[in-house]
Amino acid sequence: MGITYVDAEVSNEGGVARTVRFLVDSGAAFTVLPQETWRALGLQPTRTVDFALADGSIIRRDVSYCFLKFQDVRAPTPVVLGEANDAALLGTLTLESMGLVLDPFERTLRPARLRLGAVGPAGAIA
Repeated sequence: MGITYVDAEVSNEGGVARTVRFLVDSGAAFTVLPQETWRALGLQPTRTVDFALADGSIIRRDVSYCFLKFQDVRAPTPVVLGEANDAALLGTLTLESMGLVLDPFERTLRPARLRLGAVGPAGAIA
């Protein structure tokens, strides 16, 4: 096992895009965009959230939404608007919305085996 990095395209609703090298962090829920990236895309905060870091400290960051594309998969995702020196992280909410999972042994992203809780006529439990 080791550290996994991937290059992915991040874009706003208008189609302005940037390629970012992300550290895949399966322990982080949210994806973090570097400050220069989200500013170049013109992203605006939609809310502010408190986050706990690995050392137990709490930081407050703005959150927004954008699109992320990896290989042929593109999906909307919530993102943390990073501040100076915040690293680009690819979190689990983004991976799940894209139907991807981290393979820690191969150090790659691969399609996840997706499940639905129930399928059938309205009201039917499958």
